[in-house]
Amino acid sequence: MTPRLHVPGLLPPQAQAGLTLELPPGPARHAQVLRLQPGSALTLFDSTGGQWQASVAAMGRKDVSVTLGAFEPGDPLELPTAVTLAVGMPANDRMDALVEKATELGVAAIQPLMTSRSVLKLDGERAAKKVAHWQAVAEAAAEQSGRTRVPTIHPVMHLKAWLPGVPSDEARGLLSFEPEMSVAAWVQSAAKSNPPPSRMTFLSGPEGGLTDDEVRQLGSAAWLALGLGPRVLRADTAPLMALSLVAGLTCP
Repeated sequence: MTPRLHVPGLLPPQAQAGLTLELPPGPARHAQVLRLQPGSALTLFDSTGGQWQASVAAMGRKDVSVTLGAFEPGDPLELPTAVTLAVGMPANDRMDALVEKATELGVAAIQPLMTSRSVLKLDGERAAKKVAHWQAVAEAAAEQSGRTRVPTIHPVMHLKAWLPGVPSDEARGLLSFEPEMSVAAWVQSAAKSNPPPSRMTFLSGPEGGLTDDEVRQLGSAAWLALGLGPRVLRADTAPLMALSLVAGLTCP
């Protein structure tokens, strides 16, 4: 497989075939780790849509320059509906795995949340460092999986502070053990609506679940309770299953 590098700021509309440019420090280090040599083929993308075929022009001790080839427009691996996963952050390394797998499955954005029962508590500089780390995980997963867009990892927020900012016209479902309907039925119904929603958000609680007060608040904000079947799924598994259903039921 041709190595793929995410190069923020590449701006394909303003670039052209034959242009030689120097890679930023991050992608340059990645190219060096891959032991690429002058003439090596690679693919570049910057999340604005499409990707460039390119080749290594020169490899220095720190600097790497590449020459752009053909531009390939379009985002063939993106889901027809942009999905956000709002998750009560699981502890330890489970959030890393969630970000990686959600990126592979096509998520558009992830909103890390703190709730009343959250095990993982983050704020200030520690929260910012975690978000930067998760963004890097998403970038690497996008490079590996062939996507041309890297999901956005939003800053950590408390559930009650985040809820008022969710757009009222966005399709939104709460993953629940007391569902009003299944995720599969909801996704199929949404896909058949005219027009289908351009965005949908799934909210999933932490290891200990949401409190009764939090569930009531979500109900009053028109969040629909959605089920994933009788199995008890971990906090990092449930949102991935919901995302998998969207990918399976809406993609050609």
